[in-house]
Amino acid sequence: MRFMIGVVLSSVLLTPAWEAPATPHRGPDRYPETPRTNVVDTYHNVQVKDPYRWLEDDNSAATKAWVEAQNAITLPYLRSLPGRDQIYRRLKKLWNFERYGVPFTEGGRYFYSKNDGLQNQSVIYTADTLDGKPRVLIDPNTLSADGTVALTGLEVSRDGGKAAYGLAKSGSDWQEWRVREVATGKDLPDVINWVKFSGASWTKDGSGFYYSRYDAPPEGAELSGANYYHKLYFHRLGTPQTQDVLVYDRPDQKEWNFNGQVTDDGEFLIITATEGTDPRNRVLYKDLSSETNEVVELLMDFDADYSFIGNEGPVFWFKTDQNAPRNRVIALDVRDPDRGSWVEIIPESTNKLEQVSLVNDLFIANYLEDARSAVRFFSLAGKEQGRLDLPGIGTVSGLGGRRTDTETFYAFTSFTTPSTIYRLDLDTRKSDLFRKPKLPANLAFYRTDQVFYPSKDKTRVPMFLTHSVALTRTMGHPTLLYGYGGFNISLTPSFSVATLVWMEMGGVYAVPNLRGGGEYGEQWHQAGIKLNKQNVFDDFMAAADWLIEHRYTTTNELAIAGGSNGGLLVGACMTQRPDLFAAAIPAVGVMDMLRFNQFTIGWAWTSDYGSPENPEEFKALRAYSPYHNLKPGVRYPGTLITTADHDDRVVPAHSFKFAARLQECQAPDGPPVLIRIETKAGHGAGKPTDKQIEEAADRLAFLARMLNMRVDLPD
Repeated sequence: MRFMIGVVLSSVLLTPAWEAPATPHRGPDRYPETPRTNVVDTYHNVQVKDPYRWLEDDNSAATKAWVEAQNAITLPYLRSLPGRDQIYRRLKKLWNFERYGVPFTEGGRYFYSKNDGLQNQSVIYTADTLDGKPRVLIDPNTLSADGTVALTGLEVSRDGGKAAYGLAKSGSDWQEWRVREVATGKDLPDVINWVKFSGASWTKDGSGFYYSRYDAPPEGAELSGANYYHKLYFHRLGTPQTQDVLVYDRPDQKEWNFNGQVTDDGEFLIITATEGTDPRNRVLYKDLSSETNEVVELLMDFDADYSFIGNEGPVFWFKTDQNAPRNRVIALDVRDPDRGSWVEIIPESTNKLEQVSLVNDLFIANYLEDARSAVRFFSLAGKEQGRLDLPGIGTVSGLGGRRTDTETFYAFTSFTTPSTIYRLDLDTRKSDLFRKPKLPANLAFYRTDQVFYPSKDKTRVPMFLTHSVALTRTMGHPTLLYGYGGFNISLTPSFSVATLVWMEMGGVYAVPNLRGGGEYGEQWHQAGIKLNKQNVFDDFMAAADWLIEHRYTTTNELAIAGGSNGGLLVGACMTQRPDLFAAAIPAVGVMDMLRFNQFTIGWAWTSDYGSPENPEEFKALRAYSPYHNLKPGVRYPGTLITTADHDDRVVPAHSFKFAARLQECQAPDGPPVLIRIETKAGHGAGKPTDKQIEEAADRLAFLARMLNMRVDLPD
């Protein structure tokens, strides 16, 4: 790839204060002026202009001035929208309910998270017994005045005496790990820095833990520099990080990432080596009872996903899609690891096997049946031993624990059910309610149906529809179509206060399970990546067509939304069929498909997107790249782009450049094109509750304006 770059920058000019438009669909008379430059890149003998390249420099004064100018237009507009204050009050009222995480046990103690309602961050509690009086172990709310320090991980030692925990500031992916004594609630001197994409795994004796990190980045490049050469370390308690032992790295493989997991019996360290976001992986192990430091290569063909479940001495159990696109469970004896000696324990079924845990000498298998959870129990020999009764269409998470535990916990949620926690007695298979949230809303007034529709190539795609039980299709309804479609991620039912308020406003919430996701296994994923990525957009636009055809909505009442890869989805669809939607909300989206691999962990996404360095993949990427496919004078939907200044997953330059180009191209009589840039926030994880509520109020008020909705919510 050859680059020819010439840059001329002028100052970012502020326009006069914005005044409310006379019609719901009119945007500001003028946007902040964004200088164009003469940057031209050459890809495979094709010249591509990039006039807003300068916005990639998040440290420059010009970019900071541009951000300030955009927010000076966007925030007053959003705050002045009719009904916005009412929406905010309703969100805040409904958000104020107790929320619990799934409990777990270590050393005979219980640990779980809880949020009282409007706390910016959930608090970690511990208790001697399940019904005993809990006490606070870690309260992230005390670590910053504005709630922007978040807990990113928690790992308790086997004896329940020490808790390693990770913290992130302002939404960054960078983590700092510390260690707290459970008995005293005091931190030990241990501090681990520059951790990213890693948890911690204690040795059985609690002498230390394994974790992965990168080298410290150059100053000024912390939030945008590319991350390469992940390394697996062992930290011994009471020693400085500079003395941590390098367990495994690959100087010859800069794109490999490592995760270390100590087996339940404490005898082995399982090392999983991933390459980008490809679901395939490699597996190595280390015998911790051996005096040698040898790391043994076990599964190095990079031919499938191998997820370690547990072991019986040298016999390792894995969930894998090797010769089974919807996954199966195999047993592998490391003394004879030849593929001909593998034993199939749980065969592949017609449903996707999403997760397997080993508790009470049972395999607990969590399946997806048309994107909804179904849980089955199997003996160690693979004989099915019943199913878990669930309350309806929803998603189950949790079900973890040690092999000798006789109880486990799980959460059940749906579009109309906040996360409800159950304790499961594995001897009797009886579930008891542990915590059930209480909201000041009539959730029985809403229902979820699942429909199936044909995509452009006739592929049958499922979609969840949630709305009032009183809804009729005699006329259109405001509809929010939300999607993702990528990275083998399954989009299953989940509860959201913002979605509930949307339905209280009379809206329909539609979630299709697009190709590229993991709902139906690896074949479904492969059908939506690289040269097949257009299938994802076709699935999404076909969902919109189906909703209109079946009289749920009309083009004037249809909005689309998605985040991250889902932001790309929204950007691609609104550029391909701008007349199909009235409003679009692309959040933290990947918008420049020719430069996504230049920043932080973006190089890892080539496993799904392909690479601009490959001629055929470049052609496909350029064909749908949202930034490169905007055309002057087209009337695009009313658009609210959202991003954050500390997003080091999908750097905000994607959204900056897309917003600048969209404002340039929008038809003179077109609806607003606005960008909302959150400060001291990142890609989304760990965002304080108050910031979540403010952003949700802005989104819903914007949709109400664009879709001509009347806001009349309960007090």
